[in-house]
Amino acid sequence: MNVITPRTPPLMAVLATCLILNVATTILQAAEPLPAKYRVYVGTFTTRAMSSSKGIYRFEFDPHSGTTTTPQLVAECPNPSFLVIDRNAEHLYSVLAVNELNGQKGTGGVRAFQIDAATGDLTELNTQPTHGVGPCHVSLDGAGKTLLAANYGVGATAATFPIQPDGSLGPAVSTVKHTAAGENKGDTRKPHGHSIHVSPDQKVAVVADAGLDVLKVYPFDPQTGKLNTEGAVSVTTLEKAAPRHFAFHPNGQFAYHNNEANFTVTAHRYQKGVLTPIQTLPTVAQDGTFKGSTAEVVVHPNGKLLYVSNRGPDSLAIYQIQSDGQLKPAGFSPTFGKIPRNFVIDPSGQFLLAANQDSSNIVLFKINEETGALTATGEIVNIPVPVCVRLVPIASM
Repeated sequence: MNVITPRTPPLMAVLATCLILNVATTILQAAEPLPAKYRVYVGTFTTRAMSSSKGIYRFEFDPHSGTTTTPQLVAECPNPSFLVIDRNAEHLYSVLAVNELNGQKGTGGVRAFQIDAATGDLTELNTQPTHGVGPCHVSLDGAGKTLLAANYGVGATAATFPIQPDGSLGPAVSTVKHTAAGENKGDTRKPHGHSIHVSPDQKVAVVADAGLDVLKVYPFDPQTGKLNTEGAVSVTTLEKAAPRHFAFHPNGQFAYHNNEANFTVTAHRYQKGVLTPIQTLPTVAQDGTFKGSTAEVVVHPNGKLLYVSNRGPDSLAIYQIQSDGQLKPAGFSPTFGKIPRNFVIDPSGQFLLAANQDSSNIVLFKINEETGALTATGEIVNIPVPVCVRLVPIASM
């Protein structure tokens, strides 16, 4: 019998094979499995002119067939315009964008709901005042122990709330109020907190103040949920730019915010609590004059793409994220509706759902994950005055 001795492969071939396996493993680990379906929760405005909305709505989306179900009202409440869901999809939190809460003037509210795992129905747990009018944004810290809210109206700009073991909200443990730098010298600007986000390393919370053209960076204590006002640092944006929403990159090294008033987006480096602006680009074509403002900024789960919604032009600006965090313009997509507000990308990175406020619809898009290009699937969900969209994956396949 002939014995064949296997030949040892060249070192470079071994290294190449290991590299391919490592890359493949990384890709597999980075990709979220495509679920059998998504539950989609939609926050709305109930008091806008001509609005027939009653509160928070829910529908289902099948990413395999591309079909959706008829929306249903799951929580009746005033102006639940922005939502956030915890990582285990057990609780949903909503702002109540009002100026009076339970007879108490000068404050809006945040409300906690329990999510029924089987049906997706919502059960109200409790409500806390935000100590400022017109709350417009909520988020959770990385540990899911603290809810953070930004108030758009003049007054307390942001507040933080401890999350109790049952998912309900404790009273605010910290509130912060911004003032114009030259308020005592006739500065007529007013603070308008538009969003608040905790950094991935849990070191700071960033409040975008659209009225003062500043990002206020507060040291954050993840154990108590409190903001440290004495250690706060201001990052000044372009004059009259009105910074609105904010998004950290998945790698924690970069961050982005859209400027509401001048149709721009700004990229930052982030390291150990310090934000450093590195680039500002337009969100609309430079060969035209546009009325309106930007609304939302979202980083794709793959960390390679970024999108910004434009109200007025009714489009999504598309960017490719470079290795140094800077942005490369990659085109625009119409949203096929009027006044696009918030939008969401599903965890698998394959779909984008855009909420068009004034046309009262949500339009679904397929994402080209290499170029960022969007293709409308033809599926449109009609919901009155939608503002915010959130997804819950159900029954992974």
